[in-house]
Amino acid sequence: MANKLGIRGYDYLEFYVGTAKVWAYWFQKALNLKVVAYSGPETGVKDKVSYLLEKNNLKILVSSPVKPSNYELYNFIVSHGDGVKRWSLNVNDVEQAYKHAITHGAVPAGGIRELKDSNGIVYEASIKLYDDAEITFVNRDDYKGLFRPGFDLPRLDMNIETADSGLQIVDHIVGNVRENEMNFWVDYMNAALNFETFIDFGPGDIGTKYSALLSKVVRSEDSIIRNPVNEPYQAERKSQIQEYIEEFCGTGIQHVALRTDNIIETIANLRRNGVEFLDVPDTYYDLMKERNLQISEDLDELKEHRILVDHEGDGYLLQIFTKPVGDRPTFFFEVIQRRGESHGFGKGNFQALFESIEREQAARGNL
Repeated sequence: MANKLGIRGYDYLEFYVGTAKVWAYWFQKALNLKVVAYSGPETGVKDKVSYLLEKNNLKILVSSPVKPSNYELYNFIVSHGDGVKRWSLNVNDVEQAYKHAITHGAVPAGGIRELKDSNGIVYEASIKLYDDAEITFVNRDDYKGLFRPGFDLPRLDMNIETADSGLQIVDHIVGNVRENEMNFWVDYMNAALNFETFIDFGPGDIGTKYSALLSKVVRSEDSIIRNPVNEPYQAERKSQIQEYIEEFCGTGIQHVALRTDNIIETIANLRRNGVEFLDVPDTYYDLMKERNLQISEDLDELKEHRILVDHEGDGYLLQIFTKPVGDRPTFFFEVIQRRGESHGFGKGNFQALFESIEREQAARGNL
């Protein structure tokens, strides 16, 4: 079933960070992405630098201010630390998608932009999301350059020896909001993007005796885009969502799930590259053996790499979560593989995942 806004899929993620060159190195070394384009003073952009990294259908842009006069970048980093500023949607027609969003309640974050150079034209338009994030519609069908005007080939040889991550594409993007804000943002995206709510985790569905959350998942009609929205829920101690909001100093994008076709190989190589993951107790895998799950993977291999597995419908998913990748305990990545007709988010793993996160919270003194 096609979606009415002509959404083709996720396009790029943009991180606002303190030092783009360092983050570009990390994305290359840790996640095995490659720098394919650069923008900065040498390309005519005087107030910021950006590196575009790619692997398969995954695009990540990291940007830093070079002068405090770039208030948008500078203020974001001062307030929130390093994190995701925007995620983008590749669409058939930017004007059509943007006008639909605005007429259905979206808050504009800049009108339709026509970015031109000798390679053609890129169309973009953005709407606001959460406190300081954005959703950007993009179309570069009429552009033959590397990314958009202002970008050129990387000026430095940044080829780094690293194990192949096998990462393919963004699977979903998760936002954290304050108590009683979840329904607002779910309704906002459903109206602006012609999405629908297809999963609703209510009280008691996600949590432990110490912490809990509520979550709803919105998706496009064809399920090519899926985005959970979380809010804290009352429990004995502080939830991971509340910790995020306090450390991030606001609402925003908590994590991005990256899809792979071979999670065992991917995680083995990411660990070689220095990526740190949350731990899972051996008892989790003892329980999996008792359940006698019908999966293609060897359970002992999953245990070795601390990969979680959850059956749902006519398929199952495999997933694992990194530790926060920056100095603040805010943003992290999920790595996921889907088998068969798997469209969920690992509800059966919530208990083990939360307990793992709580151990990290306790170590930071934030539980």
